[in-house]
Amino acid sequence: MIAAEWSSADAAWTLTVERGDRERAIFRANFLYVCAGYYDYAEGHAPVFPGAERFGGRIVHPQFWPEDLDYTDKRVVVIGSGATAVTLVPELAKTAAHVTMLQRSPTYIVARPGKDAFANALRRVLPDRAAYRLTRWKNVLLGQFFYRQMRKHREAAKTRLVGWVRDRLGEGADIDRHFTPRYDPWDQRLCLVPDGDLFEAIKTGQASVVTDTIETFTEDGIRLTSGKVLPADIVVTATGLKLRMLGGIALTVDGRTVEPAKALTYKGMMFSDIPNLAIAFGYTNASWTLKADLTSAYVCRLLKHMGATGARQATPRVGAPVEREAFLDFTSGYVQRARDILPQQGTRAPWRLDQNYLKDVRTLRYGRIDDEMEFR
Repeated sequence: MIAAEWSSADAAWTLTVERGDRERAIFRANFLYVCAGYYDYAEGHAPVFPGAERFGGRIVHPQFWPEDLDYTDKRVVVIGSGATAVTLVPELAKTAAHVTMLQRSPTYIVARPGKDAFANALRRVLPDRAAYRLTRWKNVLLGQFFYRQMRKHREAAKTRLVGWVRDRLGEGADIDRHFTPRYDPWDQRLCLVPDGDLFEAIKTGQASVVTDTIETFTEDGIRLTSGKVLPADIVVTATGLKLRMLGGIALTVDGRTVEPAKALTYKGMMFSDIPNLAIAFGYTNASWTLKADLTSAYVCRLLKHMGATGARQATPRVGAPVEREAFLDFTSGYVQRARDILPQQGTRAPWRLDQNYLKDVRTLRYGRIDDEMEFR
């Protein structure tokens, strides 16, 4: 979708859509629900590295992985320390000669079993649907509990998280340098490694971690600021993603261009002063689909309410003074780089994004529909 134009007179959106063959089509809709995520799928974050043009091997961005890439018995350097990097490294290490994860600074990394023993035990004694529901609530409640505890007891959480890594790798590993972040837990996402596969690859010598900065690429590797040279046949730049709100759709309301970045988010899914528009936007501290499910349920409630009352337009309106805050309080690079395109949130309901599933269940499934919402 390229553009969406709202007409209050018609109570409808006119949508301009470009098909795969570049042919454009026009659609009309009374309500627009955008489920495009918040990543830019056409372009990832790709820093310019000095000397990259003279590197004799291949440089690959994970977002555009080439099907013909053969890393068997190759020396691979993965630049980055986030979820993409910690997922790639143990997988590449299975057949590569060696894989080095090159990071500027460490990330909190947690190992968890690849299979849920609790869920598997329930499936043996309960019907699938009942086992699924119990497992789901177990995961939700435990996740919320540990998140709150880590934010409340930050130093203790930091010690525990780093201690788990030390238990996995042993005292011989340089945990302070490579696995002790400078920030508090949940200032950025925690990275999960199933069955500790990253740690196992490091222990067997198939992979290693280097914490340093890049001075320049060379013909056959990367020279670091410390003077160390990392030989490489392939460099994977797991350097992050770019954010893109609403899939890059250009919005106008009654002929006036509107920018979500200047709006307040309403219940984490709608925008102030923009009618009949909702987005699916998940949690940063839990499963994305938890919030997406709640958002979809709320949109259905809203549409039913509009149908029952004969309303054609539903527009969030700020009804009392509210202070503005950043939409996401993460210090992650991809969030900080996108500050100018992200909307803002308020300091009170219904304009605040709480990142709290239990509170959102009450608000979105059972709470009021008409709080600071204008119906026409």
